[in-house]
Amino acid sequence: MDGLAPLSLFRTLGQRPDGDRQRRMEASPQWRDGQFRNPEGAAMQMDPRTMWAFVAGGSPHRKPSTSIPTVNPAEALRQRAEGVRVTWLGHGSSLIEIEGVTVLVDPVWGEFASPNRIAGVRRFFAPPLALDDLPSLDAVLLTHDHYDHLCAPTVARLAERVGAWIVPLGVGARLEGWGVPPEHIREFDWWEETALGGVRVVATPARHFSGRGLRDRNTTLWCGWALLGETHRVLAGGDGGYSAAFRQIGERLGPFDVALMEIGAYHRTWADIHMGPEQAVRAAQDVGARLLIPVHWATFDLALHGWTEPGERIVRAAEAARQPLAVPRPGEPVDPAAPPDVERWWPDLEWESAEAAPIVASGAGGE
Repeated sequence: MDGLAPLSLFRTLGQRPDGDRQRRMEASPQWRDGQFRNPEGAAMQMDPRTMWAFVAGGSPHRKPSTSIPTVNPAEALRQRAEGVRVTWLGHGSSLIEIEGVTVLVDPVWGEFASPNRIAGVRRFFAPPLALDDLPSLDAVLLTHDHYDHLCAPTVARLAERVGAWIVPLGVGARLEGWGVPPEHIREFDWWEETALGGVRVVATPARHFSGRGLRDRNTTLWCGWALLGETHRVLAGGDGGYSAAFRQIGERLGPFDVALMEIGAYHRTWADIHMGPEQAVRAAQDVGARLLIPVHWATFDLALHGWTEPGERIVRAAEAARQPLAVPRPGEPVDPAAPPDVERWWPDLEWESAEAAPIVASGAGGE
């Protein structure tokens, strides 16, 4: 999509870390026994029945049967944001403007969330904003190296255009292989930080995993990102299950004007790595989010639930917890100081409630 030139399968997999980069990774408190680890663990118990359901089961509404309404934000983005503005562009891709600094999180403009289209998961809608229409970017922030968050052709298109690529440990090796100059790459462990103008950018813990091939699982780190301005704060939580880290983030860096939390691609057998709508609300409250914007849904078919179910469940969960919520259409800019009313822009389809299909992380996340 968007005229992206495909890369070879080998290049799409990405380079693996080595040398000084590998030694820095091995010095991380998160590195143990040859790979990165989650302090609370992150179990995935995919039984054969669940694996088969991916191919021939799950909800009859896993993919939309009609077009998803999107908003082209190009004209709105030409006007400078006052304070904070967030534009969710689909799945994990979001444009965040805070106190004059503009960052793009997890840009995926490709048509498939996979190394190639043969084994590909096709996106539901075209990106609402063309790459060429992006505003001037101060940085690209990446949360981890999974295909639905790190798109090699997108990186290759942006490689020379963006002067700062801010990523978790090890991910810089991927970027170098796709043409990003090494001097433009900044890699961080959890709680480490850098600055963009007057905005602090802090890598926050997440409960997830990484890898792009069959033999590189957890060989790069994963994280969220806190953007801390003089008077405003934004959290992009990244992928992951619910964990005690959200309380720590709130205590150390909060409260936040807005938190972007993942709500889709959940299942009871992998609740440690995708928290689902109800725990996203809990995480938003842990970090002190004055507004919650859900991401990581309505873009790719990556689980067994219906595509509208995360939207229905986040609305219900936020109402029950009295958590302020905005559920924008893809491409619709949101000012956290004056968020739009919640409007169900998706169709009314059958879905499972939290009572019927609970998602609860193990250990500290489930207590």
